[in-house]
Amino acid sequence: MAQKPETTTTRKAPARKTAARKTATTRRKSTATKAVRLDAPLAAADLDAAVTRAQAALGQRQQEDGHWVFALEADATIPAEYVLLEHFLDRIDPALEKRIGVYLRRIQGAHGGWPLYENGRFDLSASVKAYFALKAIGDDINAPHMIAARAAILHHGGAERTNVFTRLQLALFGEVPWHAAPAMPVELMLMPRKALFSVWNMSYWSRTVIAPLLVLGAVRPCALNPRGVHIPELFVTPPDRVRDWVRGPYRSRWGHVFQYLDRVLHPAERFFPQKTRRRAIRAAVDFIEKRLNGVDGLGAIYPAMANTVMMLRALGVPDTDPRAATAWEAVQRLLVSQGKETYCQPCVSPIWDTGLAGHAMMESAAGPDGIAPHETKEKLAKAAEWLRGRQILDVKGDWAMNCPDVKPGGWAFQYNNDYYPDVDDTAVVGMLLHREGDPANAEALERARHWIIGMQSANGGWGAFDIDNDLDVLNHIPFADHGALLDPPTADVTARCISFLAQLGHGVDRPCIERGLEYLRAAQEADGSWFGRWGTNYIYGTWSVLCALNAANVARDDPMVIRATDWLRCRQRADGGWGEGCESYEGGPHGEYGQSLPSQTAWAVLGMMAAGLKDDPAVARGVAYLARTQGADGEWAEEPYNAVGFPKVFYLRYHGYRQFFPLMALSRYRNLQNSNSGRVGYGF
Repeated sequence: MAQKPETTTTRKAPARKTAARKTATTRRKSTATKAVRLDAPLAAADLDAAVTRAQAALGQRQQEDGHWVFALEADATIPAEYVLLEHFLDRIDPALEKRIGVYLRRIQGAHGGWPLYENGRFDLSASVKAYFALKAIGDDINAPHMIAARAAILHHGGAERTNVFTRLQLALFGEVPWHAAPAMPVELMLMPRKALFSVWNMSYWSRTVIAPLLVLGAVRPCALNPRGVHIPELFVTPPDRVRDWVRGPYRSRWGHVFQYLDRVLHPAERFFPQKTRRRAIRAAVDFIEKRLNGVDGLGAIYPAMANTVMMLRALGVPDTDPRAATAWEAVQRLLVSQGKETYCQPCVSPIWDTGLAGHAMMESAAGPDGIAPHETKEKLAKAAEWLRGRQILDVKGDWAMNCPDVKPGGWAFQYNNDYYPDVDDTAVVGMLLHREGDPANAEALERARHWIIGMQSANGGWGAFDIDNDLDVLNHIPFADHGALLDPPTADVTARCISFLAQLGHGVDRPCIERGLEYLRAAQEADGSWFGRWGTNYIYGTWSVLCALNAANVARDDPMVIRATDWLRCRQRADGGWGEGCESYEGGPHGEYGQSLPSQTAWAVLGMMAAGLKDDPAVARGVAYLARTQGADGEWAEEPYNAVGFPKVFYLRYHGYRQFFPLMALSRYRNLQNSNSGRVGYGF
């Protein structure tokens, strides 16, 4: 297989290579001396210099066609799954697998297993997959790292106690029987929208992952596994003796009900009419083929793409068939190589990255003393043109099931994903295009506005991809042990939509905004923060909402504003920064971590400035922290994970966050210090 590019890029521009990742303590040298007064205000000249360096660093990462894209990294799970996919298909690339092995060994935790995020606790499912992948690559099971991993896995209950998706992976390799996974008959594809277990009641990511998985569950293929690699040593109880594959703890009494139904359904499946089964498989294939999405893949997310590749093979589709060949290429495009390592991304984030980078560049060039205004204007014009070309205007995706009369007008998260535009991305891109000001953006903005309004849920909030996708009982079925089968409204996405509509300033949209504000008021936590569904965590959510409240002209002395800013002040660390770990999704304290982080410090500072606190000492200290920790190359180091896919299950590291947000925070602080009003005039 040809060598993969170092980072994911546009289809037209060559990939930009990145240096090998090093530790946070050695990657870059700070530009400041250690002897610094943490409470001293940052000199104007130093602030200007920090913004100039950061803008130059981010600007040079722009692709030739105008967009930005950074790597998106998850945990060991997806690189391990990729290795197992090669062995399932017998399409093994030894050189590539060797590089993935280097990556997997490096991120192994001190506890012997693999965590879901930087320095996280042991995760059983990720550890089983990583161990299986390393054994498939050729690692000796008596090597110290394999002994440590095996001991940790057995200590935590063994492979029989892994989550549903891991047990399904094991079933494909014959490690466990198929009844080890919950019953999910392919006949689900025939259920109408109003049926409780209809796939149309699930989130976009669930539909795209489940559809090919249902076919695999019906056909039950067995991996080719040419090296005959198996992992019996990871089971405390031999798989043929396990009687309780589906067990608690359950999140409600519904768990017990659905466990009983699962026990009934498994033996009943054999009596399902074969004609109906064939029709259901055909319905699943039709659903998938309509959404194959070219080289960007089904749903543009790895699990759905990998399941599609396996499904096509299981159905006898030759690898040379255009559908199979394109599906395989889509998976390959997610590989990222750096130094001696390769890992597989869960997806790519060019629309999101371009929107965030554009906002940061825009802010840095704003005002009479803006940095490189003419050059930046040209860069933003190219970005805007690229974004306009990516707007989804002609495809009514799955979201239209609940609002068929709404015209499409959103943007996806990835390069292409027409059936699944992202509400969050659309709002961020919309605010950027509005602020960029080119009359050519007018039609795009109006289409985005109408689509955002049409995507508002009944409770006043917005979800990421669907409307009213909140049938919580589905999160209690055995298949949904990750608890993330749905896409209900969240505070951060709702805040972004309010910010966008308020920034546009159409009076007719005010009732829509007010409904969103009521949702946010009800969603505020007891401590004054807001939960961050898509970014880590309460700092992210609180920043997002404070931006929306400012854009919507909510009074600065409103109790929810005061409570939120008080909470941010209380969470500031001694060095002037803020930090929050993924542990906050798992019952850990809100807004706390063992170190300050650039992206989260920026969020806190931006949130407080949105609330009118540009002169607050906490803001000045946060700005000083950002300037002090900037590297000589204009960038910041940040190793901890800063976002989430599914709380408690799947976490993310956006490699661009350490660049976008510090630049934006420093630039905004600089601009507010030079303004007469001291008010943030935009929604983002």
